[in-house]
Amino acid sequence: MAVEQEKAAAGPTARQTQSLLLALMVLTFNTGLIDAVSYIGLGRVFVANMTGNVVLLAFAAAGVSGLSIARALSSLGGFIIGATIGGKLGSTLAAGSRRRLILSAGILEALLIFAAAVSAIGFDMRSSAPAHQLYAMIVLTALSMGLRNATVRQLRVADVTTTVLTLTLTGLAADSSVAGGSNPRPARRIFSIIALFVGALSGAYLLRYGVALPLFVTGACVLLTTATYASIAATAAKE
Repeated sequence: MAVEQEKAAAGPTARQTQSLLLALMVLTFNTGLIDAVSYIGLGRVFVANMTGNVVLLAFAAAGVSGLSIARALSSLGGFIIGATIGGKLGSTLAAGSRRRLILSAGILEALLIFAAAVSAIGFDMRSSAPAHQLYAMIVLTALSMGLRNATVRQLRVADVTTTVLTLTLTGLAADSSVAGGSNPRPARRIFSIIALFVGALSGAYLLRYGVALPLFVTGACVLLTTATYASIAATAAKE
């Protein structure tokens, strides 16, 4: 444990950094899946994109048809609680390695998404019924995304938040050679945009087969990505 902490203090290796970036790209893809499920399948609400969710909450408060104050607030509340849990997890594991934090948060995130997938069995997407299943899925997925955001925030990886692209797009344009910038990290910025787009596209397609399938796929992706990163990071730490 002492050796692991000493190596963590020395900073991640190039291999660990590359594997982390790849893992975050996969998680960005997963965000597209999750928001496709929540917006299309759970009644026009976001569970990962809280900027959009707050806007939808305002529209619902103004009486726009098809939107729900209760759904938006459930998502917002779940996200905040998840982010609080993620922050607590990060502070508890602050003395340990980055690998330990990612492994702990990733497993918890996957379990929450799998729980949402189980809740989706028998759910009728067209009528949004039964209501208790609808709200269970909203809260569980929002919890997982809040946890994810808090964890990624603590990793401090530039231009890869896994859930929002506003600053990524701004950086891509404002730092470009056209704007007089040096165009730093263009590849990770572009791939983040592509990953979210492809994830949302995949989620919209998978919803043709019900809500449960894309949630099970997302949970499996999170678990596999977490396990793969943890294995690579453990091997790299021994080198």
